[in-house]
Amino acid sequence: MGSGNLKKILSAAINEGVVEARARIFGHQLNPSGLKSPHKILRMKLFGEKVAQWYPYDIKKDDPLVMAREEQERLSKLEMLKRRGKGPPKKGQGRRAAKRNK
Repeated sequence: MGSGNLKKILSAAINEGVVEARARIFGHQLNPSGLKSPHKILRMKLFGEKVAQWYPYDIKKDDPLVMAREEQERLSKLEMLKRRGKGPPKKGQGRRAAKRNK
């Protein structure tokens, strides 16, 4: 009983030491409990810059006059729709609220 049990404990300790050394050498993260860890996601390369390069740069956003004119057009269109009764409903008076009250 004593000899076999001692061998198991000794081999487990050696294996644990090897695993720790391997993790230290190769820069791996130890997870002896086996729980889910976000380390895999944090290790990934960031790809936001790459995605941003797919889209052309919008020159209009630099010019405040263009932005002001677009905002004015949007407000005038909204005012025209409100006068015709087609504007957006007040908060809590929309289609979903009407459906809930039936």
